[in-house]
Amino acid sequence: MFRSYISIALLLFTLTSVKAEDIDELVNKECTRIGSKLGSVNIQDCLDVNLTATDGRSVNNAPILIKEYPPLQRRSPLGKVLLIGGIHGDEYSSVSIVFKWMKTLDQYHSGLFHWHVTPLLNPDGLLRRKSQRINANDVDLNRNFPMDDWENTALKHWETFTGRNPRYYPGKSPLSEPESTWLVNHINEFNPDVIVAVHAPHGIVDYDGPRDAPYKLGRLHLNLLGTYPGSLGNYAGIQRKIPVVTIELPYAGIMPTNKEINDIWRDMVRWLSENITEEAYIESHSINQDAAPS
Repeated sequence: MFRSYISIALLLFTLTSVKAEDIDELVNKECTRIGSKLGSVNIQDCLDVNLTATDGRSVNNAPILIKEYPPLQRRSPLGKVLLIGGIHGDEYSSVSIVFKWMKTLDQYHSGLFHWHVTPLLNPDGLLRRKSQRINANDVDLNRNFPMDDWENTALKHWETFTGRNPRYYPGKSPLSEPESTWLVNHINEFNPDVIVAVHAPHGIVDYDGPRDAPYKLGRLHLNLLGTYPGSLGNYAGIQRKIPVVTIELPYAGIMPTNKEINDIWRDMVRWLSENITEEAYIESHSINQDAAPS
């Protein structure tokens, strides 16, 4: 009987180890692909941040990777932040800058916020021979989020206002794509107080949701682009009242300078500290009545 227990324990350990090894292999393979594609992130840079493969998969079965910076024992976080890059596969800088910020968090994570970071939501779009905005099903993930009356909102907008431009195709139905479905499920599970999505190349700050928008992040200033049917900003910011800060970097293929990267990060952390929850917003504005307009 004792020998049977040992056998069962060894079997469970082996199965668990194999599963862990499989997950590690997924991350190693994906980091190899990411590091071979991006000029500002090499393979070791990707491996060093210790990403984890989620249960999310792309159309072509690439894992959606994530890194958690959890609460620390010595302080309670002000709130939860979900940081996302690479929603559009041809916006290289939106992925690379998130890796730079993960390095900053690896060194300086103080527990001020509880972070979930997904540097690349659209691996199929980025990691093909010629990167593309859309995913492997030719759907714009940032137009595939839920909307009421889909045919007369998201599809109608695509047909009427874009002239059926394939770069903006919202899909045949909301959440038709595994990548957008995974993100909505993750939002439901993590319940972030703020979502930060990185894009390019408009060189501005966009915003959807309650409370004041960031007036500026580094040298990027607030310039509202509008809320499009099926976009993450519409879904999370307008419909679900989760503030969505969209950072539009100036160039899709050229990284900001190190100073600009740090300046955006510094201003974002400051804004999050003052706005991440309703309580933080009220406290900040009761103390500082001369805050810059936003």
